[in-house]
Amino acid sequence: MELKVLVDNNTIIDRYYSGEPAVSYLIRDGETKILFDTGYSDIFIKNALQMNESLRDISYVVLSHGHNDHTGGLVPLAKFYSEAKAENINHLEPTLIAHPDTFLYKEYNGNDIGSMLDSNKIEKYFNTRLERDPLWITDNIVFLGEIERGNDFENTEPIGQCEELNLMVDDYVKDDSAIVYKSNQGLVVITGCSHAGICNIIEYAKKVCGDNRIADVIGGFHLLEPRKAQIEGTLNYFKTQRIKNIHPCHCTHLKYKIQLSRVTNVIDVGVGLSLHYQ
Repeated sequence: MELKVLVDNNTIIDRYYSGEPAVSYLIRDGETKILFDTGYSDIFIKNALQMNESLRDISYVVLSHGHNDHTGGLVPLAKFYSEAKAENINHLEPTLIAHPDTFLYKEYNGNDIGSMLDSNKIEKYFNTRLERDPLWITDNIVFLGEIERGNDFENTEPIGQCEELNLMVDDYVKDDSAIVYKSNQGLVVITGCSHAGICNIIEYAKKVCGDNRIADVIGGFHLLEPRKAQIEGTLNYFKTQRIKNIHPCHCTHLKYKIQLSRVTNVIDVGVGLSLHYQ
């Protein structure tokens, strides 16, 4: 499996890519290509072209959750495929996979932070599969669906509000999910923001895949301004795990990357990074 970072807050030095506080990865497993998240804007398309990567042969678009730094690129992506269709340019029609709550209206401090496309609109552009349960995309890659939240130090506070049955309620981001690749060395856990809790996600990945070995974790760890209990619980968790590498990025403050590096092997991430797993 190959993973290329199309969007992150940072970029690889001496390479002329664009960055933004968002996430998008291009994943290839054999003949299957998966776009995981779409960032804020259209820069994932521009960066992919800069990397000589086609987005017309993508089989799946997978969304980690519904916040606009992960779904904002859906509008330019829909336009990208619409223009290809209008110009008779050969392309696949990807299936979009996400949790059913991904397209709920979401706001934080009165500001809209959700997807610009709701579930009705998205179905006009993509084949959609909205799943709460784990969904195997390939023989080795699974979308985790709704993450079980078993510890007492993660996901204890809402991230704004979301609309359910015409009511605004506290949003604990039940739609936050991840995908996992089963490598020969163990599981590779790929996250967006980890609102469900990075430790919860890893434990659920083990349960779904039936493997306690973790080869790598890449993505946002939701450690920007964590409560004391969250960072202490997270550090204690990683101390007990035999994880070869982690690639914390996006919504992970440098301070907490440094603290994590004292208990496990932290590797830097930026647009243009390419990772390979067997």
